[in-house]
Amino acid sequence: MRTYVLHPHLTGTQQRRTPELALAEAVSLTEALPELKLVGSAVIPVPKTRPGTLFGSGKVDELASVCAEDEVDLVIIDGPVSPVQQRNLERAWKVKILDRTGLILEIFGDRAQTREGVLQVDLAHLSYQKTRLVRSWTHLERQRGGLGFVGGPGETQIEADRRALDERIQQIRRALAKVVKTRGLHRAGRKKVPFPVVALVGYTNAGKSTLFNQITGASAVAEDMLFATLDPTMRGITLPGGQRIILSDTVGFISDLPTQLVAAFRATLEEVLDADLILHVRDIAHPETEAQAADVGAILTELGVTDTRQDAMVEVLNKIDLLDDEALKAVTRRAGRTAPQIAVSALTGAGVPELLQLIEDTLEEPTHTDQLSLAFSDGRARAWLFDQKVVQSEAQTEDGFQISVEWTDTQQSRFEALRQKQV
Repeated sequence: MRTYVLHPHLTGTQQRRTPELALAEAVSLTEALPELKLVGSAVIPVPKTRPGTLFGSGKVDELASVCAEDEVDLVIIDGPVSPVQQRNLERAWKVKILDRTGLILEIFGDRAQTREGVLQVDLAHLSYQKTRLVRSWTHLERQRGGLGFVGGPGETQIEADRRALDERIQQIRRALAKVVKTRGLHRAGRKKVPFPVVALVGYTNAGKSTLFNQITGASAVAEDMLFATLDPTMRGITLPGGQRIILSDTVGFISDLPTQLVAAFRATLEEVLDADLILHVRDIAHPETEAQAADVGAILTELGVTDTRQDAMVEVLNKIDLLDDEALKAVTRRAGRTAPQIAVSALTGAGVPELLQLIEDTLEEPTHTDQLSLAFSDGRARAWLFDQKVVQSEAQTEDGFQISVEWTDTQQSRFEALRQKQV
């Protein structure tokens, strides 16, 4: 499908991002869908938005000529487009119009693999369609002069469509509730074997999946493409000091993430809420890395990750292989935060051993010393203590072993649970 991308630049307002980079991101989003063929893109200055067409009449006519000359089938407008604006522009340009929210929903629909991911995308799509359907029909009713107490033309269709959407939304929510319950049981199961959970978060295409693969040796999808990861992936790994953790790779965030998607994926992103440590992976080579970090922080806040937890997370400054020494020093100074930081290259592996050590140091619990008496028959418990490297000294007695251990509360709880199983 021949596609043209437009970024409306509101010239009278202060924008956090430059219009050229915003357009580049919209183009990358478009290229994430293989069936779309990009034939052109442009930043369109908009001094004042028009309620009916978004752009002024002269610009609408100019873009109509561009669409005709380039045989465009689809125009993607990188921003919100009302149903009325969409209808009028489609008529004027004789193409299909997709706004930013619709585009992101299409990408998510194309990428969802698991049953939960598919259900969440379907729910987001239907919520989006329902809002636009109602608004569109309401506008048509006003145009046709329908009276509320009589019922104007199309009212039966409005109600039928609304009812069909509501029924489908309820079906998906019931199905999702079962999946969420299963995920909750899995999460509860992991807590019984208390391995800390470390969650990777960050702006889309920041390199989370590449870092995940570098650390775990897994083969999660890692491409130079926005939203390469949609369904969360989890792997168990052992840190240098022997501690076991679960590493979770999550969907990438993006500026102006549709509210429907934030709501739909809340259950999946609960892995972030429950994580013992959050690694905020940043593309430090990107010219708008600070703005991207601010967007991630805003979405984490919306999900319920408090400022206290955000201050405690580790910032992973990724893609240092794309910077020379001077540029790296400059960006790390600018990227200064209260959170611990470490610079890495997920592609080459530079800095990854130091990152693993930082994770271990951050997760490290305070220890205390205890004296244990074990019978000769408690061989399994004794072997577990040595395997955990908590034994400080051991003396053999007539009845068994006197063992001095230095361990954490978590290790003590796991040892006591092991002893109870043996009884």
